[in-house]
Amino acid sequence: MKKLVILTGAGMSAESGIRTFRDSDGLWEEYRIEDVCTPEAWERDPKLVNDFYNARRKQLYEAQPNAGHYGLADLERDYDTHIITQNIDDLHERAGSTRVLHLHGELKKVRSSANPDLVYPLDGWELKFGSKAPDGSLLRPHVVWFGEAVPNIEPAIDLVRQADIFVIIGTSLAVYPAANLLYYVPAGCRVLLIDPKVPQSVRDSNIEFIETGASEGVRILKEKLKQSK
Repeated sequence: MKKLVILTGAGMSAESGIRTFRDSDGLWEEYRIEDVCTPEAWERDPKLVNDFYNARRKQLYEAQPNAGHYGLADLERDYDTHIITQNIDDLHERAGSTRVLHLHGELKKVRSSANPDLVYPLDGWELKFGSKAPDGSLLRPHVVWFGEAVPNIEPAIDLVRQADIFVIIGTSLAVYPAANLLYYVPAGCRVLLIDPKVPQSVRDSNIEFIETGASEGVRILKEKLKQSK
């Protein structure tokens, strides 16, 4: 069974109503990255950061997986499918994908602000400000903020190195280190990119482009894979 490795970004969940930061109507329009998505922001105003992620979590509980999520889960029947996602939502899992590696954390989990290895599931969307971990530190979102290390990047690199087919969906390839995963693709690996806006940086590569949104793109992907079997 061929190993299919898929990297997904914000565009994967946009059709589910999860607002992205980088779109013109995205979250950057309302918040400065420095105020809500950095360790310094947490040190300066932990309540603002906590409120921001509570709002994101509430939105996630109202969202549902889209056809693209379900389409990727369906691929597990024919391929050794592994998803590496930059997204902090759980829509892949809710659609039925069983092997999902989260690069940037998980919104429905919280962790100790003193020890990143102390991670806990959160019951419901609200983390009450002032809640503490067993070690006595404030509980914070289990999210990798800008400027923090990405613990799962090494396992992600290992997966990409083993891929027979590598698919990129809904990412601008502008966020590092995730964007570097493309450089670990082995020789002979087929690479496809699904996104309405293909980054200029990869236009001249050997990547197959499917220039559309995630749901339609996954449908086309499945047809392409079926034809090449």
